Amino acid sequence: MGISVQNISKSYHAVQAVTSISFEVKPGELFGLIGPDGAGKTTIFRILTTLLKPNEGCAQVAGFDILSDVNEIRNAVGYMPGKFSLYQDLTVAENLEFFATIFGTTIEENYDLIKDIYIQIEPFKNRRAGALSGGMKQKLALCCALIHKPKVLFLDEPTTGVDPVSRKEFWEMLKRLKQKGITILVSTPYMDEAVLCDKIALMQKGNILKIDTPANIIEKYDKVIYDVKTENMHQLIQDLKEFNDTYSVFAFGEFVHYINKNTDFDTNELLSFLKEKNHSNILIQKASTTIEDVFMDL
Repeated sequence: MGISVQNISKSYHAVQAVTSISFEVKPGELFGLIGPDGAGKTTIFRILTTLLKPNEGCAQVAGFDILSDVNEIRNAVGYMPGKFSLYQDLTVAENLEFFATIFGTTIEENYDLIKDIYIQIEPFKNRRAGALSGGMKQKLALCCALIHKPKVLFLDEPTTGVDPVSRKEFWEMLKRLKQKGITILVSTPYMDEAVLCDKIALMQKGNILKIDTPANIIEKYDKVIYDVKTENMHQLIQDLKEFNDTYSVFAFGEFVHYINKNTDFDTNELLSFLKEKNHSNILIQKASTTIEDVFMDL
């Protein structure tokens, strides 16, 4: 069972958090809400998990209505909020036992679902949750969200503040959970994680800018992007903005991503321009389009 959202809007007094949001998540799909802080991702999660009521619109989660079937939804979903919210003074084992008991089940009954994750934290089962590392806290929180075998799993920025190795491990765990038929809605501000989802919604300031598969979003982008690099990267950004027919300029890792309004413009002209601006060790090459490039252009 999946998720269906129709024209959801939510405001906090004068602040409009989300505006007429609509999207569908198919059963067994890994769907990502991608956007920076303040995009409205957490508000959507809280509405879909019945912690908030929308001002307008409706939604169904696992076949249940978010307004009339509150208890059914809470039993059918697993929710891992952005902030670590387990009991810090309880041990790993005690937290897991507690959440299993709340949902009227046992660790043994659904152990097959959490086994691959739990074996990584089992050596620390007698350690208090508050003393765990960021990656271990993340794995424990995921175990607790899964212990009752939910039909839909909500993960709100689960890899924020986690080291790169733990981030990679976490996404590998999500792929395995998806193979078990669990519908997953995940949010992240990291554009490089977008390509790991089956489908994504790019969000900004409470609005969805685009919905599609990561591959389709990249394929449909029709502008040519160049990696540009010189000895003086800070000055490079300023100078590129002054070049003829510049469309966009922004820092991207060790390069600056540059787009010209003319897709067939002569890079030799840009090379000469940068030399006139006293740049040295100049590198100009075509770049592969990323989700971040598309997002910056929306």
